[in-house]
Amino acid sequence: MARVKGAMMTRKRRNKTLKLAKGYWGAKSKHFKMAKQAVMKSGNYAYVGRKRKKRDFRRLWITRISAACKMSGMNYSQFMNGIKKAGITLNRKMLSEIAINDEAGFKAIVEKAKAAL
Repeated sequence: MARVKGAMMTRKRRNKTLKLAKGYWGAKSKHFKMAKQAVMKSGNYAYVGRKRKKRDFRRLWITRISAACKMSGMNYSQFMNGIKKAGITLNRKMLSEIAINDEAGFKAIVEKAKAAL
């Protein structure tokens, strides 16, 4: 029986890594050893970035809601406490969208929150 050599699979693995490193600066896109390190590091950054994205958007929504609440004479924490007590189950993303696009609707929500407190 013929001996199986690993050259084909090794080349495939290396080409896959080099394809992921395409567009990187200098030797990082040409040399396998450097490309492998760059791809591993970029994978870590991407993983962390996916977690950060959620954090950053939540901060943005809270900032928007807070600014809209201040215009209605209420602070953010009182507003959130009020809507919880009023039984309004809108998430922060939707509240921020309402605050931006529908001022009258947001003012109505603020009034309900004030009444519940």
